[in-house]
Amino acid sequence: MFGDKLVQEIPHLRRFARSLTRDKDEADDLLQATLERALAKKHMLRKPGSLRSWLFRIMYNAHINTRQKASAREVPMDFLEDSPLVVSVIANQEQQMEVNDILAALYQLPIEQRAAISLTAIEGLSYREASKVLKIPQGTLMSRLFRGRQALRRTTGEDTVALRTGPTLFRVK
Repeated sequence: MFGDKLVQEIPHLRRFARSLTRDKDEADDLLQATLERALAKKHMLRKPGSLRSWLFRIMYNAHINTRQKASAREVPMDFLEDSPLVVSVIANQEQQMEVNDILAALYQLPIEQRAAISLTAIEGLSYREASKVLKIPQGTLMSRLFRGRQALRRTTGEDTVALRTGPTLFRVK
């Protein structure tokens, strides 16, 4: 029963691992470490409904524990081509380039902001669940989301577009 539920969470875990590590092989190693820890510590799971959050927390902690303090690396292009984060419908060339640009910008964010965005925007966790996974207050999560989204807008050029196409203020007498 636990094993079946664990298998169902693997796609979500793989996606989150790839968003944390930015490397397919490192993500697979992190996924393996997470599954091993989960199986070894399954007795520590308190609520049956919180399995995904519990697994995300194990993965995030494992990643933080093994992460080196190296500077951010460039995103490998082979990662972008076979990423599970890429849209699953056939996109035209322009849409695919936009997706690749967004993913590249996401992977340039600091790990704290990237994890917050990945958990809420990609994995669909609530702010409360994501803050528990990351072991931070909900306000801190919201701050990281704001800064991360702001950086993504700047990197992808959305700030300038929003300024040009945003609402215009008129003086009313």
